[in-house]
Amino acid sequence: MLLDAAKAVYTLPPDKLEKAIHIYHARTLAHFGDTVWMVLALWLLVRWGVGARICDWAVSWSSRKWVQGFLVAPAWLVILSVLGLPVEFLMHRVYREYGISVEGWGMWLGDFAKSMALTVVFGTLALAGLYALMRHSRRWWLWFWLLALPVEVATMYVVPIFVDPLFNHFSPLAQADPALVPQLERVAERGGMTIPPSRMFVMDASQRYTAPNAYVTGFGASKRIVVWDTTIQRVPQDEIVAVYGHEQGHYVLEHIQKGLVFFAALLLAGLWLAYCAMRWLVRQRGAAWGIAAVEDWASVGLLLLVMTVLGFLGEPVGNAFSRWEEHQADVYGQEVIHGLVPDGQATMVRSFQRLGEMWLDVPDPNPLVVWWTYSHPTTAQREAFAAGYDPWAKGERPKYVRQGTE
Repeated sequence: MLLDAAKAVYTLPPDKLEKAIHIYHARTLAHFGDTVWMVLALWLLVRWGVGARICDWAVSWSSRKWVQGFLVAPAWLVILSVLGLPVEFLMHRVYREYGISVEGWGMWLGDFAKSMALTVVFGTLALAGLYALMRHSRRWWLWFWLLALPVEVATMYVVPIFVDPLFNHFSPLAQADPALVPQLERVAERGGMTIPPSRMFVMDASQRYTAPNAYVTGFGASKRIVVWDTTIQRVPQDEIVAVYGHEQGHYVLEHIQKGLVFFAALLLAGLWLAYCAMRWLVRQRGAAWGIAAVEDWASVGLLLLVMTVLGFLGEPVGNAFSRWEEHQADVYGQEVIHGLVPDGQATMVRSFQRLGEMWLDVPDPNPLVVWWTYSHPTTAQREAFAAGYDPWAKGERPKYVRQGTE
């Protein structure tokens, strides 16, 4: 089916297509349904004055604002995590039913507990800092944004070293597949850079998933490329090289740094909108909800509601940026493996076909769903682009990788 790369079209056999359609509908319903559920639940909790009652309970323990915060914030963050549990439970069941996930329920619940613990600890610190700023300045949204910038960079640095290992085991790629490392080093050299084996890792994803994947993470000295062990087990070496080329594209094109800048701008806009919305809502309905002022600890539920709505409305912007970066990495990946595998174009096409089949990606998702929720171009779009992208045959210059290819 894929021998003629220039005519390739992403399709699925009937049995897989049926499963892909079911998963697509479940995922879409879960995404939008979860947002509706979270907004409705938080609104009802705010309307019923739950925030005021939690605040009164905290006041009964201490008159100090910072102590109250370390009681109120965890309570709301646990509520938020529990509200999201039903949809996560249903989607895990769907993925298990269709063979994408093999994670047992015990491990899944353990992951959920660890995620909730991290949310409570770091979310409490963030809310404590935010409300301290609220009590001291009307420009709290700006000061919090300025404080969030170095924290965001530090988080990008710390997560691969301290957080990711809480959920998965990582080992050097050179130990898991020593024959693969020289192939990847050739790709790095073709791209005019050096990515030492010490920054190439394998993740034991097979405990949870059957499908392959790889990604770039970290910042500065913690920056690394991670390949799932399912990729090594189930994907031919030339396609692994293609997957790696894509991930190297994120590395070379500085997508992590660009992403930090982009989402910092998005965060600034979101905080300012939250500031405006909170002031208006408290002025209009604060008395009925038991919220005396924006900086009152009783307003935490309202803040979570506002941020949930703004986060949902901002999804298309963030995902459009992500799709742009992913397309750039696709272009780079196809260019950097040109001449290093027998047929780079056909290899990329086969890679997208294989990934789509293993992840059960539907061939023709609704454009609105793609625009709103997809962080990557559709598999059909990626495969079609790979099939048609051949600047060398047309005597054109590749966009990103020219060294050794002309």
